Amino acid sequence: EIKAILEGGKRVAYGARAINEGGWQSVPQLAFPGGVLAGCSGGFVNVPRIKGSHTAMKSGMLAADSIAAAIAADRAQDTLQDYDDAVRASWIAKELKLVQNAEPLVAKWGGELGTILAGADMWLRTLFGFGVAKPMKHHTDASSLQRADLYQPTEYPKPDGKISFDRLTSVSFSFTNHEEEQPCHLKLKDPAIPTAVNLPLYAGPEARYCPAGV
Repeated sequence: EIKAILEGGKRVAYGARAINEGGWQSVPQLAFPGGVLAGCSGGFVNVPRIKGSHTAMKSGMLAADSIAAAIAADRAQDTLQDYDDAVRASWIAKELKLVQNAEPLVAKWGGELGTILAGADMWLRTLFGFGVAKPMKHHTDASSLQRADLYQPTEYPKPDGKISFDRLTSVSFSFTNHEEEQPCHLKLKDPAIPTAVNLPLYAGPEARYCPAGV
């Protein structure tokens, strides 16, 4: 059905984007010495409503207030704890707490029942101040990882260049731009783990962390 709609079309762009959809319970410590996490990097997306620009902008405004105050006080390289506190006391927190069970309920109960429960929880919290469950936590990514020998690799059809395309050329159509010498922000606690454990037992899952293969 979808192929019939796409046939004859032309690929003009590729959406190489990621959404931090963990919700309020996944928002990390937002300030560290010399920097802050603001905007989408903080994970302020209201997932059920597919909205996040407003919360991202508000966090940027709160960050600017804290940064301006620090500069005025001749402070440098310290932790702007007042920014973190301001976000957690703002309407950002109030809004995201209303929908914080949406993702965990879907993950636990599946697409159909989980969506119904998530909707009920969201509206009960919005209208009456309580939900169908207490604030839920997410399971860790590591807890869902199983040994590679328990599964068969998925064989995907080769891209035909008309309806389906290979990832590398698609990424070029995303028009993202990164510094060539940008330092890697992923730091390994033990450099031996990837080859000693991850590759033989789990078929090197780090090679598939990015859906676009970057």
